[in-house]
Amino acid sequence: MRYLVAIHHPDDYDSSIEQGEISQAIDDLNIEMKSKNIRLFVGGLQLASEAKSIRPQKGGKVLITDGPYLETKEHIAGFWVLEAADMEEAMEWGRKAALACRVPVEVREFR
Repeated sequence: MRYLVAIHHPDDYDSSIEQGEISQAIDDLNIEMKSKNIRLFVGGLQLASEAKSIRPQKGGKVLITDGPYLETKEHIAGFWVLEAADMEEAMEWGRKAALACRVPVEVREFR
C-alpha cells in the first residue's frame, strides 16, 4: 500500500532554520528510507504564497488566483510517497519524519 507523509509548515516558516542539525536529520531519514526500499518519491514545495489556485467556474471556465486554495495557517511544504505494509508501518515513518523535520506531518493512505 502507498502512503503520503506530508510535512506541514506554518505560513511564517523560516526555511533558513533547515540547516545544520535539521538538514542532517532529514538527510539521514532519506538515506534510511532508501536503504529500506520504502521511499517511492520525495519532494519539497515552494512557499504557499507562490502557489496558484484554479477553481472551476460555470461554462467550462476557471478562475486562477494567487496563493493556496485553502486559507489556513499551515500548508504542505513537502512530502514523501512511501510503500508500506500497513498504516502502522507508515505511521512509524511519519513519526520519524516529524522528529527529523521538527514540524507536524500527516500520514494518509492512497486510494
